[in-house]
Amino acid sequence: MALDGNINDASKTLVLGLATGFGAIGPGVGVGIIFGKTIEAVGRQPELRGQLQGMMWLGFALTEAIVFYALGMAFVAYAIT
Repeated sequence: MALDGNINDASKTLVLGLATGFGAIGPGVGVGIIFGKTIEAVGRQPELRGQLQGMMWLGFALTEAIVFYALGMAFVAYAIT
């Protein structure tokens, strides 16, 4: 037979990848929105660039942390099953 491995381990690995990938979709969209809105705001009020840029990086870091939560939960689900 062509499949010598355990189908259960293969399915768990596939689900691990899918969970991490789906968990990265939302933050990817969120980061795009954050940067886009920052560019719009700087275009409207260039004198606030420094303040907006600091808030942008904070929003970027908090949004990007969601990916790591998704990855962590995927590893936990992989280990439990």
